[in-house]
Amino acid sequence: MADIKDPENTIIMTLKGGDVTIELLPDVAPAHCARMKELARAGAYDNVCFHRVIDGFMAQTGDVANGNMEKDFNIGRAGTGGSDLPDLPAEFSKIPHARGSLGAARSQNPNSANSQFFINFKDNDFLNGQYTVYGQVTSGMEHVDAIMRGEPPMNPDRMISVKVAADV
Repeated sequence: MADIKDPENTIIMTLKGGDVTIELLPDVAPAHCARMKELARAGAYDNVCFHRVIDGFMAQTGDVANGNMEKDFNIGRAGTGGSDLPDLPAEFSKIPHARGSLGAARSQNPNSANSQFFINFKDNDFLNGQYTVYGQVTSGMEHVDAIMRGEPPMNPDRMISVKVAADV
């Protein structure tokens, strides 16, 4: 973790293969970054599954209401919820949806992002300006690439833990 420039705005996500380091972009999307840190600090992302993983596109997770594999888990409901916190207004920017970027998942309403997010497997320029980008994987992308595919996956992978680097 020696390469972490800003521990308060860095997320350490532990997957079964190892740690993924995500640098948050608070200058670009302050509300989304604050939400991710709040939920991480509450332990809300721990044991939440990757419920929608499309090869060559992205891996989606973060449904803290229905995706926790340790609490009344039903893969059919994973992806339908968020957190108890209010939805966030869009924070669109010129940052591209490049490989390893973190995007806010939402419904058709641009101001409906809450706790769910996705990590792009490749450059997905067609998403630019339509979904909030608020982070970038800086190490461990090989662990993201190894996440079980499916919509939903038969045996989903999970975020074992999600922590703010400053707290580790």
